[in-house]
Amino acid sequence: MSFWDFLWFSIMTFLFVAYLMILFSIISDLFRDRDTSGWAKALWVVCLLVLPFVTALVYLITRGNSMAERRGADRLRYYEAENEYIRTVAGIDSSSQIATAKKLLDNGTITDEEFKRIKETILP
Repeated sequence: MSFWDFLWFSIMTFLFVAYLMILFSIISDLFRDRDTSGWAKALWVVCLLVLPFVTALVYLITRGNSMAERRGADRLRYYEAENEYIRTVAGIDSSSQIATAKKLLDNGTITDEEFKRIKETILP
């Protein structure tokens, strides 16, 4: 096996893995989208099987922005759920956090600006 054969193999392997990542992203986005009907999802999947490269390009061009919005919304929901879970497990609610911050303010440990910032982060 020559250097050029190895280089060609490496490039093709990279492109194949990149294509698989795009394909899995598209399929997961399809099933995450609640606005698309089942028939449209099935049509996209069939097109991905018949003409994979063209369909992937068309999907990314036509639905790329909404794909990013859905992914961002999912991450935000996950982040909020994680924070809520941490608050529940820790047994600390927002009122006790504000009361603790108020005690720190009264003791002179924190400033008014810090107290306001704490309140803004605790209260939605």
